[in-house]
Amino acid sequence: MIKSLRAMADASRLRILLLLEREELSVAELQEILSMGQSRISTHLSLLKQAGLVEVRKQGKNSLYSLRDRRLLDAARAAAEELPESAADSCALDLVLEKRRDRVRSYFDELAGKFGRNYVPGRSWKGLAETLLQLMPPMTIADLGAGEGTFSQLLAQRAEQVIAVDNSAKMVDFGSRLAADNGIKNLDYRLGDLESPPVAPASIDLAFFSQSLHHAPHPEVAVHAAYRMLKPGGRIVVLDLKTHTFEQARELYADTWLGFSEVELRGFLARAGFGGVRSWIVDAETQSPWLETILAIGEKPVA
Repeated sequence: MIKSLRAMADASRLRILLLLEREELSVAELQEILSMGQSRISTHLSLLKQAGLVEVRKQGKNSLYSLRDRRLLDAARAAAEELPESAADSCALDLVLEKRRDRVRSYFDELAGKFGRNYVPGRSWKGLAETLLQLMPPMTIADLGAGEGTFSQLLAQRAEQVIAVDNSAKMVDFGSRLAADNGIKNLDYRLGDLESPPVAPASIDLAFFSQSLHHAPHPEVAVHAAYRMLKPGGRIVVLDLKTHTFEQARELYADTWLGFSEVELRGFLARAGFGGVRSWIVDAETQSPWLETILAIGEKPVA
C-alpha cells in the first residue's frame, strides 16, 4: 500500500493511471495525450509497474498498458480533482480512441504520402487541388487572415463571393490590385483583424482560417467571431500548425502561438457552438523542424 501511494504521489503518474482506468494504451498513445517525451512516460510506467498498479501485454510490436490494481482508484479520482490537466487529458483520450477506430483514415494518410513521391506524367497535387476546387458548390466564403490572397483568388474561381480579410493595409492594397489586374470581380478585400472582422452576421457559408489562427492574440475569440458571421448550417475550416517547439517562428513569421493541439482546436470550435467537430493531421514534414498541420472543421447548427 505504501509503495502504491508513493507511486501515485506524482501528478504525471496520477494522470496516467486515470487514463489507463478507461482504456489500455501504448506509450505512443500516452505521448500524444500527455504531450510528454517517450523516455519520461516509459520511466513513469516502469515505476507504476513496480508498484503493482499497471500491467503490460504484447500486441504484435506494441506494448499495451492497463490498470491492474483498482484498490486506490477512489483516492486517485479524488486527487485528480486537483489536477487542472485531467479534463484535457480525457478529451485527448477520446481523440486517440477515435483515431484508433478510424483505420481507413490511417490507410489514406499512408496513401497520400506516396502521392507525388515518384514522377507520373500528369499527376500532381496542383492538378488534384484544381479539380476539387471546380467541384466546390458556389457559396460565400470569408478567408480570414488572407495575406496577399493567393488562396482567396483560387477560391474565387467557383465561389459566389470571397471576402478576404487581413489586418495589413499593404496586403489588402496589394491583393486588391492583383485581383483587379486579373479581372477577379467576386473577390472583396477588407482591412480588419481576426477577432472583429468586418463581415456582417449570418452572411457567409464558409469561414476559412488558413495558417492564420496562430497569429490571433486570442484565437478562441476569433473562432467565436467566425461563428457569428456564418449562416445557420455554415461551416468553419481551420488549417493550422500542431503544437511545436520551433521558437524561431515567433521572429521569422511573427507567430503569436506555436501551433495548437487537436484537443485545443476542437475545444475552440465546440465552445463557440459548432457541432460535428472533427480534426485530422493532414501533413507532417519529413525534416527539421518537423512541423505538422491540423485540419479542423465544424458546422453551425441550423436551429
